[in-house]
Amino acid sequence: MQFKHPELLYALFLLIIPILIHLFQLRRFEKVKFTNVKFLKNVELQTRKSSQLKKWLTLLTRMLLLACAIIAFAQPFIPNDEAYNEEQETVIYLDNSFSMQARGQNGSLLNESIQDIINSFSEDEEISIFTNSNTYKNTTIKALKNDLIQLSHSSNQLNYDAALLKGSQLFSDSKTAKKNLIIVSDFQQESQNSTFNFDEGISLKLVQPKSEIRTNISIDSVYVSNASAETLDLSVNLSNAAEPIENVTISLYNDDVLLSKSAVDIDDGAEATFTIANNLVVNGKLVIEDVGLQYDNIFYFNINSKPKIKVLSINESSDDNFLKRIYTDDEFNYQSFKLNALNFNLIPNQNLIILNELESISNALRIALFDFSLDGGKILIIPSSESALHTYIHLFKNLNLSTLGKSNNKQKRVTTINYNHPLLADAFYSKVTNFQYPKVEQSYRFVSNRNAVLSFEDGSAFLTGNSKSFVFSAALNDDNSNFKKSPLIVPVLYNIGKQSLELPKLFYTIGEPNTIAVNTVIGQDDILTLSSANTSVIPLQKTYSKSVVLETEEYPNTAGILKVKNKEEVLQNLSFNYNRSESNLKYYDLESFNNLSVSNNLSTAINDIKSSANVNALWKWFVIFVLVFLILEILLLKYLK
Repeated sequence: MQFKHPELLYALFLLIIPILIHLFQLRRFEKVKFTNVKFLKNVELQTRKSSQLKKWLTLLTRMLLLACAIIAFAQPFIPNDEAYNEEQETVIYLDNSFSMQARGQNGSLLNESIQDIINSFSEDEEISIFTNSNTYKNTTIKALKNDLIQLSHSSNQLNYDAALLKGSQLFSDSKTAKKNLIIVSDFQQESQNSTFNFDEGISLKLVQPKSEIRTNISIDSVYVSNASAETLDLSVNLSNAAEPIENVTISLYNDDVLLSKSAVDIDDGAEATFTIANNLVVNGKLVIEDVGLQYDNIFYFNINSKPKIKVLSINESSDDNFLKRIYTDDEFNYQSFKLNALNFNLIPNQNLIILNELESISNALRIALFDFSLDGGKILIIPSSESALHTYIHLFKNLNLSTLGKSNNKQKRVTTINYNHPLLADAFYSKVTNFQYPKVEQSYRFVSNRNAVLSFEDGSAFLTGNSKSFVFSAALNDDNSNFKKSPLIVPVLYNIGKQSLELPKLFYTIGEPNTIAVNTVIGQDDILTLSSANTSVIPLQKTYSKSVVLETEEYPNTAGILKVKNKEEVLQNLSFNYNRSESNLKYYDLESFNNLSVSNNLSTAINDIKSSANVNALWKWFVIFVLVFLILEILLLKYLK
């Protein structure tokens, strides 16, 4: 038995006081003389014996009463565990990802866990808590209470193995302290299985609060499925993580104006289509009503006004009509010049430059093209059958292109399409295996066939390129090739033109690396910001003469439509959405992991930890003894004659 306040036991010395009073009391029996002396003497002896017994019993009860009262104030207890005297350290990982929005018995899973923390720890008890977005080390509930109550959901989630590692780093270096790590999460299944490996010196407890929701519908993406001169068809993809649901309503807004509504029946997935005007600038918002997770019920996108892509063709070929038919006025600003009539001052202002069967490259043109490439421009090279290849060598090296080797006059057919190349990633709905193979009569052989887009039947490249430039291995004039009549020419050249000016996408995903080109010219010391009514972010950016390239990943971290601003000037809008990976309702079965302490309730896990530091308090028993001895004393004084 141990005492919470052992210093009070010194008061037991006070027990000597009733003993002294008993031994030195001044009361004496009075003698009264009667005639029958013998009879009175017997009565006197009997009275003395009973009185002495009564006084000793009273003294005993009073001493026991006083001793029990002193011991009760000293608060005796018996430890429940041998580890009672060990120093305790507690670290809690509180998963505040979007999946913790799921409803429990008393609100969201996150709010339930927060209330359990607040109610299970005393205000001055020291703990460490970390979430997906914040870390609070060696603090108290009193200092943390407001932060916990206001804790919002995070778009980022720590991998569970990373949470274990970070939690172990928050403990002190003490070798005597008992270290308790609590992982609080719904333990949603990840793409890579967690191993839950941890330091054996740490006592790990997993708390998996259970959700009551059994269904969740998510808006996953939106894209332009069809376009005409007058209209755009927007297709919306939805997914369902539970039983099929009928008549799900989807609303399309432009800012706060309702444009259209649609309803779909959804099994595992569904698609809805909205038709809008092609020339409409849209700050779009798609909304569904769903009782499951709330973060994935709104999807933002925007359609900005589209600038025309500037294409300059430098020709020595007699025919560039095929380029004019592809780079039409509705999307491109196409210009064509003979080499001897070219104004070099036009080159820096273009997005794409096509060298159409030039026989040689002068140093002045090479330098101008190299500077153009460094400034973000793209180049397409179509060699001539009579090209002086030695004049191309330095340009190819500058553009990091594979150089052309000797000429081959054997007819070849283009038979292979690299569908995984970024140029053709979205050009075909399915892989074409049987099409009319275009052919060439004379071609050059590349020194290296890396990054081939189209290849001949012998495996050599017909079109190769990188993110900056592309080059054909043969002339495309009618005398040398029928490629211009092939259905391949349109997607290939059109995509080269479209990708020469990277227009903003309909939306971007928070937490993924995004590269966004903004077509603008800013001052040397100017920067672009992403702003909304509630936030402003300065992203990483690279400035070119005709554009600024923004790079985002973790920031912005809030879904919505942000304005790209140069000081107070709004250049365009960008939409950001949360990753939908947490929309599934699949969770780990923690019981399948051996040697893990698992609970469904955080307060239970905390009480289990505290049980090793808790005690069996005995002070109540001693208070009861005080009352018992007090009653005994009263009974002795009243009834013992």
